Amino acid sequence: MANESRSSATPQATSLFTATRAPDHAWLDRVPAEAPIEPELAIVDPHMHLWDHKTGYRYFVPEFARDVAASGHTIDATVFIECHAMYRATGPEHLRWVGETEFAVGMAAMAASGKYTNCQAAAAIVGYADLTLGDRTRATLEAHVEAANGRFRGVRQRGKWDPDPAVNGPVGADRTGVYLEKEFGEGIDLLTSMGLSFDASVFHTQLSQVTALARAHPDATIVLVHTGSPLGHSSYVGREAEVHANWLAGMKELATCPNVSVKLGGLLMCLGNFDFSTAEIPPTSEQLERLWRPYLEPCLELFGAERCMASSNFPVEKAGMPYGTVWNMFKRLIAGCSLEEKKLILGGTARRIYRLP
Repeated sequence: MANESRSSATPQATSLFTATRAPDHAWLDRVPAEAPIEPELAIVDPHMHLWDHKTGYRYFVPEFARDVAASGHTIDATVFIECHAMYRATGPEHLRWVGETEFAVGMAAMAASGKYTNCQAAAAIVGYADLTLGDRTRATLEAHVEAANGRFRGVRQRGKWDPDPAVNGPVGADRTGVYLEKEFGEGIDLLTSMGLSFDASVFHTQLSQVTALARAHPDATIVLVHTGSPLGHSSYVGREAEVHANWLAGMKELATCPNVSVKLGGLLMCLGNFDFSTAEIPPTSEQLERLWRPYLEPCLELFGAERCMASSNFPVEKAGMPYGTVWNMFKRLIAGCSLEEKKLILGGTARRIYRLP
């Protein structure tokens, strides 16, 4: 099992699930890099971050480029997803968030120079805005669009909330039911009118809120991130069967909404039984595929390849596995798919949703 620890002690909810931490490169190097599976199948990574984290963990284009090169996979482009990075230090709060888009544009320019990588990193940008602020929301979005040099595609505003404070951690919303608020719905309508999408981030216990949002706003383009974030740590330890059943029921209902797509992956940060950092060595792609298939395969069956996109959630997931392992895992998962389906899952769906050339 993935949670086999380096000692006999029962693994506890670690900082892996309560705060971002830098990867242990010595631990990652305990196993040789895997040869890439089907490297000719090009990838668009629709969920990655770049930052100079407050913990001292820097992940800019040069660091990302090294991970891409080591993976051996063909990564054509990435979508930068907001991560509270590089906000402006001054000015109205609702405009400080635009600093992150300005930063992402700079990272995109570094990648486009060809000095570090052939990958078009941050080819599209999903920024942060508080969609409940009315006129200030409009000002935020307009400023993002102006700053993005044609790359701004949408917003992620986290709705994650759980009564257990240990579950909420640093990624939780400050209140429950944000996506159900009238003002939030008005913000979604504004996004849609501007041709922008919404990345929805909730725990599996809140999937019904995304379903309600999608049904109330059928013209909105909504992307569920991190496979719906099924929980497995803190107060959810030992409840695997219950969690999976509840998650699956929520995903079945959500899949009836044609305006919703789902990002596969991102499971390391929420499922405590997948804390690979407590193992002696990192997981292989074969082990990872076996462990994550119960969550990833139903998504493919429910949403279809045209509404699924494989995603790395790097560098967050780097705490548990190398970049190449992630993509080998996905290619193992979809081995039985047609070539056209593979192309959609690995890049085509992301290109359509985020309007990449």
